[in-house]
Amino acid sequence: MAQIHPTALIDSGAVIADDATVGPYCVIGPNVSIASGCRLVSQVSISGHTTVGERTVIYPFASLGTPPQSTKYKGGPTRLVIGADCDIREGVTMNTGTEEDGGLTQVGDRCFFMVNSHVAHDCRIGNGVTFANGVLLGGHSVIGDNVTFGGGAAVRQFVRIGEGAMIVGLSGIRADVIPFGMAHGPLADLVGLNVVGMRRRGHSKADIHRLRAAYQAAFFGAGTFRERVEQVAAENAGHALVDGMITFIREAKRPLTMAVHRAETSEAS
Repeated sequence: MAQIHPTALIDSGAVIADDATVGPYCVIGPNVSIASGCRLVSQVSISGHTTVGERTVIYPFASLGTPPQSTKYKGGPTRLVIGADCDIREGVTMNTGTEEDGGLTQVGDRCFFMVNSHVAHDCRIGNGVTFANGVLLGGHSVIGDNVTFGGGAAVRQFVRIGEGAMIVGLSGIRADVIPFGMAHGPLADLVGLNVVGMRRRGHSKADIHRLRAAYQAAFFGAGTFRERVEQVAAENAGHALVDGMITFIREAKRPLTMAVHRAETSEAS
């Protein structure tokens, strides 16, 4: 039987796993599902059509599943789905989706949301993503696996950030960031590649050097950007890291408008 503190307020329509723990003064709405092994420490509010995955831990004053902060929301039963093994710290907020974009805000597995970070409506967040304190994610953003955000970073709506990217603290992200890119600045520039992140993910030195060469050729070579991208694609066909960068660029719904710096002070050889 679930361990539920007597001060918690849980609607009869909520579904709470038998081995979940709900601490003091938590409030859980009628359309909420809490999976096995979850722990709500205390004073957590979960509302809306929200699903929390297995073994996720949620700390005081987190507010999950509240309606979108969007004038386009029509009041429908949109959803928030949070994956397994997430760590959601104090004051984190996450909104459900809007009807215009599938009605779903989705968070992957093994994500870490530090104090006062925010996930807006209709965002899609991959696995293993880390938000440091105060990170703000605008609506409809798409975040790849293993992205890391430094404290106070803010992301404009509809932006895509590719897997393994590093967003330096206090950066303002106004345009897409390529996989394994490193973005930095108040109006952020692309300043190189997240080589440290690639090493931590087990990529070989040869693969890292291959991606660095492709990055240099695509962003700083001769000819137009489109021509350079196609040349890099042809010369590196079948190389997974380069193919991932090329596919990300080709799938952009708007041009990659982030300024790119030639300096690579963020990279290690």
